[in-house]
Amino acid sequence: MVNRTNVLLSILIIIIVVLAGIMIYAFVIKPKISGYNVQKQTEGVQIAISYIVSQLQQNGFVQIPIGNQTLILVPYAPPQQQPQQETPPAQ
Repeated sequence: MVNRTNVLLSILIIIIVVLAGIMIYAFVIKPKISGYNVQKQTEGVQIAISYIVSQLQQNGFVQIPIGNQTLILVPYAPPQQQPQQETPPAQ
């Protein structure tokens, strides 16, 4: 009887330790890993954007290879609207 109680108690302790490990992973370790990934992705995006902007400033265009095609980016200058002159009414 004592041996059976010890085995049951050991199994319950193992189950509690495993569940505690799962909870610690789910609520502590995984969010830290995800936060690190998001931070590094954001840094990568900032590096890529700064590279594109610096190439635009230096060369006036940027060539981005996509597969077997090349995408060329150039600065866009929107057309400016000229103020309309009022025409006098016809008499």
